[in-house]
Amino acid sequence: MRYLFALWVAPLALFWGWFFLSLNDINFGYVMLSRQLHDLVFQLYGQMLGVDPAVIPGMVAKACVLDGLLLMAFWAFRRRRAIAGWIRTMRERYFDQASTPSV
Repeated sequence: MRYLFALWVAPLALFWGWFFLSLNDINFGYVMLSRQLHDLVFQLYGQMLGVDPAVIPGMVAKACVLDGLLLMAFWAFRRRRAIAGWIRTMRERYFDQASTPSV
């Protein structure tokens, strides 16, 4: 599972790192991180998709959240017995039927 998480996080870290560096024009002398290339890339994607280029980062963010939720659901399904045991122990600890309420 950790390899799957790593393979999911690595491209996201690269994309969002590039996005915020190029958005703020922190380019360290590299053309790839310049604001001009940032605007060009999103203009091209906007033309290909037929949407406003300003909407694309939000679309990517929604896709990242959805992917993350799907990945967490997959992880939870694989660990469902351990999670159910943890919930059972927490329920017994905090909602024990034998304990009397304090007044």
